[in-house]
Amino acid sequence: MREQPRLSVFPAFFRVTGKRVVVFGGGDEAFAKVRLLRNTNATIVVVADEVAPEFANYLAQEAIAIIATNNSATGLSESVLVFAATGDAAEDRVITEIARARKIPVNAVDQPDLCDFFTPALVNRAPVAVAIGTEGAGPVLAQMIRGQIDQLLSPSLGRLALLAASYRQAVEAIVPRGVTRRLFWRRFFQGQVADAIGAGDEGLARRKVTQLLANADRGQGHVWLVGAGPGAEDLLTLRAQRVMMEADVIVFDALVPQAIVDMARRDAERISVGKRKGCHSKSQGEINDLLVELGREGKRVVRLKSGDPLIFGRAAEEMAALRGAGITYEIVPGITSAFAAAADFELPLTLRGVASSLVFTTGHDLTGAVLPDWARLAVSGATIAVYMGRTVAASVAERLMQAGLPSETTVAVIENASRANKRLLHGTLKDLPDLQHRDELTGPVMVIIGDAVAGANFEHSVPLVRSREMADAVFQGA
Repeated sequence: MREQPRLSVFPAFFRVTGKRVVVFGGGDEAFAKVRLLRNTNATIVVVADEVAPEFANYLAQEAIAIIATNNSATGLSESVLVFAATGDAAEDRVITEIARARKIPVNAVDQPDLCDFFTPALVNRAPVAVAIGTEGAGPVLAQMIRGQIDQLLSPSLGRLALLAASYRQAVEAIVPRGVTRRLFWRRFFQGQVADAIGAGDEGLARRKVTQLLANADRGQGHVWLVGAGPGAEDLLTLRAQRVMMEADVIVFDALVPQAIVDMARRDAERISVGKRKGCHSKSQGEINDLLVELGREGKRVVRLKSGDPLIFGRAAEEMAALRGAGITYEIVPGITSAFAAAADFELPLTLRGVASSLVFTTGHDLTGAVLPDWARLAVSGATIAVYMGRTVAASVAERLMQAGLPSETTVAVIENASRANKRLLHGTLKDLPDLQHRDELTGPVMVIIGDAVAGANFEHSVPLVRSREMADAVFQGA
């Protein structure tokens, strides 16, 4: 195994509250450094003969002192950090040499070889701070990473950290050290206390802390029914990512890609319940019992379901079991496969003047003796999104045409919607019976039917059948 490369810098945080930090320069580079420093309580001093108007206005508004001088040594007295940002490489080098002679750490903008330290891309949730550095190699990369982390961290995280600090002595006095205390703080930062702070209700948050302290020796189980989306990792919602990092146990279906399961906390237990057509590792009743058992053990559980948990996810049965057992739970919505399939096809699910309604169904709804009401909606122009319909494609096509839907109605078919290995096919309703003979389609298949489908982009899809003669033969034999 290759050895992990070592850093050439040691990440650290300087104490700067009330201390003097000097920025040399009056242009954009200096302005950027001052804005970064304004996230702290440092005493900032700017040294420059000329200051750009916008920068000067900012300094006046923030009451930041300006020293106008040509002497590079000016302002260094009692300084703890120096930024050389004049825009003149030679001048910045002189400033660097003087600062180093006085043993003051210095940063020279865009001159990594002259830097004693590097300024990070900063995510500020004071008193929590996340600093991202690239040792000067890629500032743009650092900013990109900062943007991703900024989205992941709740804006209320700093307030939550301050609340935690106010209870630290009480926790040390009441809650035993070790596992019990770690579990207490995990529930503090990830549970109802955090939710209350996020909602701006500090009073409720403090009441929840009191309950946590009173029950510190007893686990309080909780279950999230989480939509994993159609399969692409970057279509997982931010909330889903957050609760997966909070969970003690991940209970996941077979259709959830391993890459998404791996996004959970490393030490979380993972339990596959593997419900796929013809291969059920656990019955629905066994899954219900498992969720209740884990909740009663005080575990925080993510029940990870493909797509959205409320669309053909049997969430109702799991919610009923949890309610009956007194286990708290919540729903985390996910992007359902129909939306991902439509996005891959650039397909409008609704289209003004053509389709004003949308139906989610499974092909198995059309196998009974009674034609479901949604089949009549298809005739009136609704777009029909058929989940799990490959093996009953012929029945779907036949019954819909019997109901009056024209055989030339456009059909879009996609396997593995949103994923890198997706496969797109297109055709008409009379072509659909060929789908059940496509044994190469082993992933989840979505079928979208309706007049609005004609507006899709078929540039990257292939015909559902390879010739009209073949289509007619397959349809007649269905």
